Amino acid sequence: MTKEEEFCVAFWGVRGSIACPGPGTVRYGGNTSCLEVICGDHRLIFDGGTGLRNLGGLLAAQAPTDSDIFFTHSHFDHVCGLPFFAPFFIPGNKFRLWAGHLLPEHTLKRVLVEMMMAPLFPVPPEIFQADVTYNDFTCGDTLTPHDGVTLRTAPLNHPNRATGYRVDFNGQSICYITDTEHFDDGVDRNIVNLISGADIVVYDATYTDEEYPRFKGFGHSTWQEGIRLVDAAGCKKLVIFHHDPSHNDEFMDDIADQAEALRPGTLVAREGMILAL
Repeated sequence: MTKEEEFCVAFWGVRGSIACPGPGTVRYGGNTSCLEVICGDHRLIFDGGTGLRNLGGLLAAQAPTDSDIFFTHSHFDHVCGLPFFAPFFIPGNKFRLWAGHLLPEHTLKRVLVEMMMAPLFPVPPEIFQADVTYNDFTCGDTLTPHDGVTLRTAPLNHPNRATGYRVDFNGQSICYITDTEHFDDGVDRNIVNLISGADIVVYDATYTDEEYPRFKGFGHSTWQEGIRLVDAAGCKKLVIFHHDPSHNDEFMDDIADQAEALRPGTLVAREGMILAL
């Protein structure tokens, strides 16, 4: 495979809700949501949780860089890494930020300005020295940020709305479906349609089926529902993601064993993991 054909996803943050570094999360990681998808010469970043800071350290050493950042939604655990993303402070870098859940009530730029506003944060986004642009789209739109790279989007079932993404490149596909709650009367058809036949599906598996009734209405799903979805959609590989901060490494090991037994080849996301197609 040539560099122009490279298609892979790297996991920089795999937790949900709040970062939870410590001895109990060493192997799976404690940073919140951030994925990096490489499509040939193009870099797509998904969500800006605390995992974005470590990715920023790598990219700062490779400046100048030109990348896109797509947000599932703007809850704090998915955007709190943005003010600490070193490449934003380097002249000559270019970033396009995208969100599909905010219109018509809000815009992405306004939401991020308010996040970085006193007394919550000491400096506004105007301090960024890179060329940063903000793009709002309507969830359900198909985006083509680069030649040969197509992003299909679909709405997710989450408080304040969220967007699911499918990246198609070079005849293969990676789906990022996080912060969504499943339904009691069958699989979510919006998701099934989006991920149909996908090679890799990264799915919100915050809870187990046993835990879920205590958290109904919180906007999250289970690893067992993830298996039901990818089976219904004829997908190849499921990656369990958005781990609850109370689930330590031993708990995640148990989920990994159960998932492997139920659907061989299923993976539990770990920080630093890279999957290539």
